[in-house]
Amino acid sequence: MVQAVKNSWATFKSIFTGMGITGRHLVGPTVTLQYPEERATLPKNARARLFVNMDDCIGCTLCAKACPVNCIDIETVPTTADVDLGKTSTGNPKRFWLTRFNIDMAKCMYCDLCVHPCPTNCIYMEQEYEYSEYDRSNLLYKFSQLSPVEVDDVKAKAEAEAIQKQKEKEEKARQKAEEARLKKEQEAAEKARAADGTGAAPTADAARAAGTAAPDAADAARVAGTAAPDAADAAKATGTAAKPAPGSPSKQDDTQNPSKGEA
Repeated sequence: MVQAVKNSWATFKSIFTGMGITGRHLVGPTVTLQYPEERATLPKNARARLFVNMDDCIGCTLCAKACPVNCIDIETVPTTADVDLGKTSTGNPKRFWLTRFNIDMAKCMYCDLCVHPCPTNCIYMEQEYEYSEYDRSNLLYKFSQLSPVEVDDVKAKAEAEAIQKQKEKEEKARQKAEEARLKKEQEAAEKARAADGTGAAPTADAARAAGTAAPDAADAARVAGTAAPDAADAAKATGTAAKPAPGSPSKQDDTQNPSKGEA
């Protein structure tokens, strides 16, 4: 009995509480917006439909890499040497054609992860939430500004330039390899000549040494020949110096007086 009374009281209490809240709203100011005549003002950080300013896009594909559900599809083609796409409003150079930039809002999870990596702030979530469609294919937004004909033309020019650059690269590599081969052959030839010159050097040195020795012998002979006359001159000089004094017997006197010799 007591438990039944408690349950009944809890039931009536919850009913009166709910009705009291309803009564306060009946007499209070209205908060309902008369949509679509009246629209709520969204905060600045509201997450709604994505938008891309293609004039500031540089084709870095950072937004596509950051998307966790792969709702962003980007295709880029490098610009050729004869094309200058200019710069973005932030001063970043534009080096790629954006042949495809699609965002499938039917797959978007509104995580806002694609917005922050963009270096030029060209992708952002705009304050637009009225984009309901009966066909899901209409939620695929295409932001590329090139027509199919222009896309084919850009791809053909880029492919032709890539082939030309590849040929030039291969030609440079071939020339470099040829120069390296010639340099290697030249070094080998120089080493061979240096080795041949070292092997023949002893014979030439021996010949030069023999040729030097022969003049040295001749010089010795001439010196000896010169020394003999010098000895004769010295003898003459000695004979002149040993001339007898007056009054002393000389060899000539002995020759003239043989009797002195016999005695």
